[in-house]
Amino acid sequence: MDYENILKQIHKGLIVSCQALTDEPLYGSHIMAKMAIAAKKGGAVGIRANYADDIKAIKEVVDLPIIGLVKRDYPDSDAYITPTIKEVEEVVEAGADIVAVDATNIVKPGGVTTEKLIADIRRQFDTIILADISTLEEAIIAEKAGAHMISTTLSGYTPHSPQLEGPDFKLIEETVEKLNIPVLGEGRIWTPEEAKKALDLGAHAVVVGSAITRPMEITKRFVKGIQ
Repeated sequence: MDYENILKQIHKGLIVSCQALTDEPLYGSHIMAKMAIAAKKGGAVGIRANYADDIKAIKEVVDLPIIGLVKRDYPDSDAYITPTIKEVEEVVEAGADIVAVDATNIVKPGGVTTEKLIADIRRQFDTIILADISTLEEAIIAEKAGAHMISTTLSGYTPHSPQLEGPDFKLIEETVEKLNIPVLGEGRIWTPEEAKKALDLGAHAVVVGSAITRPMEITKRFVKGIQ
């Protein structure tokens, strides 16, 4: 699926993040594939998926654009979303249409900067690059480096970004205003009203994960609320 067609397909729609880490009850590519089917039947226009096996399993059962990533910890870096070329290769080979990478100013494993990582991806792979950022400055750098789109995914998950309970609407608004590439609104979006607000602020599409696909986290919110 080419870039322009993907942009048309996801425009002003809901992308559902179907992810479960190895220590979570729903971990397993067969479960995430079922989750993706449910998301598509509910009206999702795209899927965000972690791990090559999950991407492959989801690609077999839904025909929506897939944002792929691999979360992996390295001892010399706090970047964990597709932090090196190795993970990029895994995502591309699994068949994802878009590869999401850590585009914060946190230096990647091996001392690699965001600019170098994006340049290396563009040189070695024919893929769409989604830059996961946490600040406006990082978004501007990612665009200049060659990212095709950005997502506000990591606001609140880096020490230098605002630590908010809810979505970073200010960042969504600022990136839409300052950038020439599409912006995906993502991060701690828990209600349809918040998702709509992100779109109203100019986001090309909105990504929602935990509020839809992580029952353990949803349960925790309810338990905290009633206590």
